[in-house]
Amino acid sequence: MSGTDAKAPLSVVTEDLTLSVDGVDLDVRSTGDRLFVEVATVRDAVRVARRLPNDGDATGPAALLTATDLTAEVRVRGRTVAVVGGDARPGLLSRELDVAPAEVRLAGALAAGASGLSAAVRAPRRLFA
Repeated sequence: MSGTDAKAPLSVVTEDLTLSVDGVDLDVRSTGDRLFVEVATVRDAVRVARRLPNDGDATGPAALLTATDLTAEVRVRGRTVAVVGGDARPGLLSRELDVAPAEVRLAGALAAGASGLSAAVRAPRRLFA
């Protein structure tokens, strides 16, 4: 396929797919061309990211998503922390963290972390209430 050929679009339709990477369960939903991968914690998201194959070759996750015109949003507690694939727009932070072609969303990661801390504080209160 030459650089001028159209991408081969792929559509994924699922409402209840669960993947497991290194013991971390990932719930996956889709809207056809966008996958939403829900991870329980920021720590688990980092753990999964470290286990994915390097994108140095054509079979890496970002290359596969881009080639099939798909985009994956990695979400923690409902906040998008990273975007990979066709719609990803890696910026300075992605390059500094050496995760490009993934787009890191710092605001989403901070909000997810804060939400996790709030949940941790509320949990003991429920036990004694």
